Formats: sequence, structure tokens, C-alpha cells
Amino acid sequence: MEEKAMRITNCKVNHLTDPLGYWMEKPVFSWQVEEASGKAQTKARLIVCRGGETVADTGFGQLDNLAVPLDMELAPRTRYTWKVTVCTDAGEEAESGENWFETGKEGESWSAKWIGDSGERHPLFSRHIAPAKPVKSARLYICGLGLYEAYYVPGKDAVDAGSIESLRAEAKIGDELLAPYCNNYNEWVQYQTYDVTKQLQEAGTLCVLLGNGWYFGRFGFNDPDGKPYYGKGRKLLAELRLTYEDGTEVVIGTDESWQVTYSNIVFSNIYDGEQMDGTLEPVAAAAAKEVEPPKGKLTARRSLPVKVLEELPVAELIHTPAGETVVDLGQNMAGSFRLRVHEPRGTKIHVQVGEVLQQGCFYRDNLRSAKAEYIYISDGEEHILQPCFTFYGYRYAKVEGVPNLKKEDFTGLAMYSALPRNGWLETGNELVNRLILNTEWGQKGNFVDVPTDCPQRDERMGWTGDAEVFSPTACYQMDSYAFFAKYLHDMATEQKTREGAVPDVIPSFGHKGISCAWGDAACVIPWVVYRFYGDKAILEEQFDSMKGWVDHINGLEEQDQGWRKHFHYGDWLALDGPGGVDGVMGATENAFIALVYLRYSAQLTSKAAGVLGKKEEEAYYAGLADKLLAAIRHDYFTPSGRCCLDTQTALLLSLRHGLTVDPEQTAKRLKKKFDDNNGKLQTGFVGTPILGEELTRAGLSELAYGLLFNEEYPGWLYEVKLGATTIWERWNSMLEDGSVSSMGMNSFNHYSYGSIVEWMYAYVAGIRQAEDSTGFRHVCISPVVDSHLGYVDAKYQSAMGLWKVSWKVENDCHMELKVTVPFGCKAELMLPYAPEGLFGDKGNAMFAHVEDGVCYLEAGDYSVSYEATRPLRKVYSVDTSLRELLSVPSIREFLTEKFPQVNQAPDHVRSNSLRDIAGHFGGSMEPGVLEQLDKALGKLG
Repeated sequence: MEEKAMRITNCKVNHLTDPLGYWMEKPVFSWQVEEASGKAQTKARLIVCRGGETVADTGFGQLDNLAVPLDMELAPRTRYTWKVTVCTDAGEEAESGENWFETGKEGESWSAKWIGDSGERHPLFSRHIAPAKPVKSARLYICGLGLYEAYYVPGKDAVDAGSIESLRAEAKIGDELLAPYCNNYNEWVQYQTYDVTKQLQEAGTLCVLLGNGWYFGRFGFNDPDGKPYYGKGRKLLAELRLTYEDGTEVVIGTDESWQVTYSNIVFSNIYDGEQMDGTLEPVAAAAAKEVEPPKGKLTARRSLPVKVLEELPVAELIHTPAGETVVDLGQNMAGSFRLRVHEPRGTKIHVQVGEVLQQGCFYRDNLRSAKAEYIYISDGEEHILQPCFTFYGYRYAKVEGVPNLKKEDFTGLAMYSALPRNGWLETGNELVNRLILNTEWGQKGNFVDVPTDCPQRDERMGWTGDAEVFSPTACYQMDSYAFFAKYLHDMATEQKTREGAVPDVIPSFGHKGISCAWGDAACVIPWVVYRFYGDKAILEEQFDSMKGWVDHINGLEEQDQGWRKHFHYGDWLALDGPGGVDGVMGATENAFIALVYLRYSAQLTSKAAGVLGKKEEEAYYAGLADKLLAAIRHDYFTPSGRCCLDTQTALLLSLRHGLTVDPEQTAKRLKKKFDDNNGKLQTGFVGTPILGEELTRAGLSELAYGLLFNEEYPGWLYEVKLGATTIWERWNSMLEDGSVSSMGMNSFNHYSYGSIVEWMYAYVAGIRQAEDSTGFRHVCISPVVDSHLGYVDAKYQSAMGLWKVSWKVENDCHMELKVTVPFGCKAELMLPYAPEGLFGDKGNAMFAHVEDGVCYLEAGDYSVSYEATRPLRKVYSVDTSLRELLSVPSIREFLTEKFPQVNQAPDHVRSNSLRDIAGHFGGSMEPGVLEQLDKALGKLG
């Protein structure tokens, strides 16, 4: 067997691998250790160099591999290299490979002017570049508003502005799309840095195409005429720096010496798509004009790159009953497409997109005013079309103007921010697996630079409430630190001009509304990110934002209870409100939710202050939280601890936030609320994300699993059974007959309810971080087993390393479990239904240290196989309620075959057992049938 060699991996700066030109005020270094014989790091040394000269050396010491901040004075436009050496408790020592980061301009002045244009045809700015000497390195620092793409064409003095697709295919600089991305342009504007050394080895033409995007296009809620909120024309600032082999440097910046021509792109818009006219005559080049700079401060990038990260072939080419030609990608997603065309000159090629079909025909009414289209007027030549400055949320595309379209002519391009995947979860239930996959696709489709609510209709905005409830799931599924750090920075810039208030959407695009649970993202998301990654830099940067939000809404509350009287979304889209299934407001009193979240944010701000050593603020916000708890109990609880609000969400919040003094009674009431509702949920955006965890913690894991497995409305598998490939906005976005339930507000790619996957990682698989831990250094592994899943195989690449938990149920009582604890970590393992004698097997490393039935594990691989102390498969009988029987697919199928009308049984009947139902109908059931049913049910499930 080959001996393992210790390796240092996942070396990052500010949670980025080899970052080029990112915002870098204080670099924070992190790494992981793999394949070590030792269990933990004993000491480490970090060395940073510049041009071969050491500029920082920590020496060997107790460095925290999750976050080592170095207070370095960073030079602009400079590449730094770094290595880390780690020693373990087994006497090993290993050195990492060479890593690097390169600074941007770091506040130095620009040798360039802003140039621009605001005509209908999208401008292409260009400048001939002729290096005078051999080039050692070349960097392009650039910002183009609304959006830009840069190209370098070697060997040419000029470029044809009518050949955009050729430029993109042959000369595009980098593979990013939608740069410089979406943020609060009134406060800050990002520039990107590109290494163009290879391109600049010969003379050629540098050119930049500008589009409208978020800055200069229709976007947001506030202007019915669709005028841009931020922008006053398209703008470009670029600086090309060439360093020759002899050490000399030349700088070429945008100014009036650049030429501008006009492309055949005549329209672009985030909501409405793009239009290109291949028949337009070329426009003669003219001198560029200087324009006013944007309002916001120009700064190095924070946004991760948005790229085409997956290509989807056409799953089916459909000719609909309406005579339409529609391509089906088989997957709802956000992105673009490539389309090969060769049609006669003047032919209008029209692509429209949608998420679902209706009666077998193309459908897009749920997009509201968003046209979400692409139009090309053919020049008669063959082209491969791909939109430049927009993206779509879609599964289906209707193509007009291409009469002989073939499947291979169309390719779907999934575009999203380049977050590394770090979670993998699979079960023995294919419907649940599809739900997990739907959640992953929901994150991809809504992580296009901003954590949006939806990627398809005339919205696509960074709703804070959606981001807040989904943030833990996001961190389980993808490495989300840098993504959320950019979003939170944007949030803080909005607060500076709003006395701490957090608008419902970030960036706001002028939206002024605030709400509880939505604005509380200012406190919740930084704390989630800190807990997942163990880097307090996120708290340092956001602490004023956290305080600002709490102080603002507490100030409103102190003014005649103004915060609880404010408008709130509350338990948005819950099913228990006055509007019923078609309403949007839940029944849980908004004032109650507002106070609960205000207290929660105060608690998190106090905890953040504690981490940062701010003792005075820690005490102040802890005291505020105590004061709010007293107010909540006074106004919403009886002296015995009974919550006065009788909704599922109110009771869940009471348990979650320790509001009740009698959690056992509250759990019983919660169970009754579900029993009274036929075992089904009524929760919305506030209640649903905490549903699985609170039911499990209350000893109601069977109920939690019942909700997960429910294939009827409302439930997660209801939409899976109806063919969903992403998470829906509403529990009934589509009705059972396949028709869309509502056109006014109905998205088929809305990730909020995908937050159930957090519970699946933390409780179903059991990878749950201990309360005293950050970065998943300490995990409590206590899988909640249900035989209907069959097995669970979970992997989570945490900030510390790769955790693995898998369990499998066989033959009712046989349990197999495997666990991997990464280097530097520890775990407390609680085996489900393990016999006491099992822990005496000292030949198994899992049981080397056991106390009170808890196995204390250090880094390593562990496995065990045993017979459980109780059947792991629930045995069903005629004494089981009809509701529970119908929740099991195999039993429902069996009963439906025997009694075809059983699925139409009213809710009040379903709470009874089959025996009781049979007794109610007296002698209508033949002798012996009940006994036969009992035997059959015992074998199913």
C-alpha cells in the first residue's frame, strides 16, 4: 500500500485562489492539510515575498489556518508570492507550493480619461497598440458601464464593428461575462484587471464593446418608463500598462485618441434581451469623446467572475400544437445560448424563452413585462449567435425564422458566479435527490453576481430576505464567502445614506422599503458566513452595518412601537393568511415577527462584538436583546408560557429563539397544528427555513420526514412530481393539472424554500457544527435516520477540510455508518439506536473514547456496522392513520389499487385509522379483509 504524503491544499487569500486585481486592503491567508498521518497542526510559518524578497515572515507559531491576517503595506500593481509550512503532531513537516496574489491600482491615479457614448447602436472603442520592445508583462485595468467586453486583435490596425461574434470567438480577453457587474454605482464602481501578456507580444488593436446592463438599462421598480436609475450614458475607462523586458514601462489610457465605431447591436437590456441587425451598414470611425465619470468611487473588484460554467445540449426539439418550434434543455437555469443560423438576408430570427409549457405550447406570461428575447436580422451569412449583454432564466426557447432548426444548432449556456462547489448530498430516494439537485440549480441560477430572488421576470433583484434564509444552504453547497462579502459590502454602502436602514433589495436601484426578516440579513448573513468560514474579517467589515440596522429599527420601535407598526412582508407566501392559497401575507402577526427578528439581530450584534473584543457594545446589545425578550413574552405569551399566536410559524419561532418557558408544551401544540392540517405545512418565507431543524430538535423528526416525503400539495416533492427542475416561488406555482396558478408573481426558479437542504446536511446526514465552533472545526454528528431514504451519502468541503458521513439501512434493523473527520478537526458522534455493547469494541477506533454513549473522534476515517435496538423501518398497520399511510408512496399505490377513491378522502377522515374507518362503515367490508390489509401493510413502507 502506497504511503500517504502530507499535502497543503486550498491555499487562499481573502478566500480566493491566486486572486488578480481584487480589493485587498488587508490580506487574510488560509489553507488546509490533507493526507497527513498526524491529527492536528502544531505550528506553521507563513512567508510572503515580492520579487523574490521576503516582505512578511510570521516565523513558526500558532497560526490559525482558517484565517491569518497580515497587516501589510501593499504596493499597487504588484504580484506577491507566498508559501506556508505546516508541522503536525506526528512530527511531519510539509511546505505548500508557491501561491500568489496581485494587487490592483490600490488608489493610485489613473492615466486615462472616461470616454463614452449614449447612441442606440452599441459603441466599439478601439486603439491601435504597437509595443516598441519585447513585452515582459502587460495588464489591462478597465471599467465599462453599463457592461463591457474587451478584445485584442493581433496584426490589425482597425477592427470591423459588424463582426462581434467573430471578435468574441477569436479575440475576447478573459472568459467573464456581464462585467463590471451589479452594485450600488452611486457609491462604488468596480474595475477589473486582466493579464494580457500573451496577447501583447505583437502589435494589434485593443477594442472594447459597451452595453447597457444594470447601469444604463431598464432595471428595478421605480420608473414605469424604464429609464436607468444610475446611469447617464455608456462610459469606458481603461489603462493598458506594458512592462518591457528592459524594465521600462508604457501606459496607454482611454482618451480622445481612441476611435469609436458602432456595432450592429442595436438594443440590449437585462430584462428584455438583445437585438442585432446584420444588415446595417458600417459606420465610419470617429474620435472618442470625454464624458463625466460615474458618481461612485472607482475601486478594485469584489465581484467573483460570472462565466459560462455549464453547457446544456437540447434534450428535445418540440413542434407544439400551436405550430411553434421549441427547444427543451431539460433543465431550468439562468444564462444564455448559442444558436447556429444561416438564413437569407433580411430574415428576422426571433428567440423567446420561458420556464414551462402550457398544454404543450410555449408559455411566458409569468415573466410579466420582461420580453426576455433575442432578435437577429440576418445578413445572409452563417453565424453562431450568442447574446453579449443580457441573461435569461429559462428551460424552453421558442425559435422563429429558422425553418429547419436541428437540435445541435442550439446550446444552452448556464451562467453564474464562479463559486467552487463544496457540498455533495445523495440519498436512496430519487425524488429527494431531484429536490437536492433543484436546490443546487436554484443557487446557480440566482447567484449571478447578486443573490437574486429569480432570474427570469422583470425583477431579478437582490432581495435580502431570500438571501438571508438561504445563506446556510448556500454555504453548504458552494464556497460562498467572497460572494456574500461583496453583497454585504454593497449593503453597507446603501445604509450609509439611509441612517442604517437596509432596503429590501441590494443594490436598491432607488427602492426605499424596509422590512423585518429582510433587512435583518445585515446581521444574519455576516454571522452565518463567520460561523461557516471562521474568518472574523467579515464581522470587522460589517460590524457598523450590523449596528446601524439594529439601532435604526430599535429607534423606530422606541418611538411609540413604530417598528412593529411598520409594513412587513412577514411570513411571506404562507398558506394560512387571509388570502388563502392565492394570498401573499401569512397569518402570523407581523409585529411579533418584527420583534423576534429585532431581538435576534441584537443577539448577533452582541456576539459579533464579543468576537471582535468590543466589550461595551457586547454588553449593550445583549441587554437590548434581554429587554426585547421581556417585551415579547409580556405581549405575546401567557404567564404559563403559552404563545398567544396559534400558527405553525409562531410556534416554530418560539422554539427557535427560546421565547417560550415551556418548550415541551410548545412542541405538543406545534404537532397538533400539523395534525389539524392533515400533517401538512402552512409556513412561508419565515417559518419554512427553520421547519426541519425545529421539528427535529423538538423530537418530531418523523413529522419532519413526513413533510419532506409528502408528494401532495403543499410540499417539496409535489413540485418534483410535476417535473420541477428548480425550486418554485409558491407552493402551488403550478396546479396538479399542470396549469400555472398565477401570472402576477410566479417564479419557477426561486431558491428560498430550498433552505430545507440545510436541514438535510445538518440533521439527515448529521454534519452539524457545534455551537462553540467556527469553520466546522468541531462537529456534532448525529444522523436522523429514516428507512424511507435507504441511504445517505454526504460530503462537505468545509473551511477546515472534507467531512464525510454516510449511512445505510438494510433489513429493517441493520445499520452501516461511515465517517471522515478532516485534519485538525474533532467530532462527537451519536450512533442512532446503537446497542450498549457495541461501544465495548475497542478494536474499532470509533470507540477509543466513549462517554455516555457519545464517541469522541479525532481526524481520521471510521466505520461501523451493527443491528439497531429497534426496527429502523416503521411497521404500518390498519391502526395507522390514513394520512400517514397515504404519505408512503408504496402504500398509497397499494391502497389506491384496492380502493380507488381513497385519495379523495376528506382531511377530517384522514386523521382516523383504517380500522376506525372500517368500523364507521359497519358491515360494508367483507370478513377477513381487514386482517389481509394488516398483513399487507406490515410488509410495505
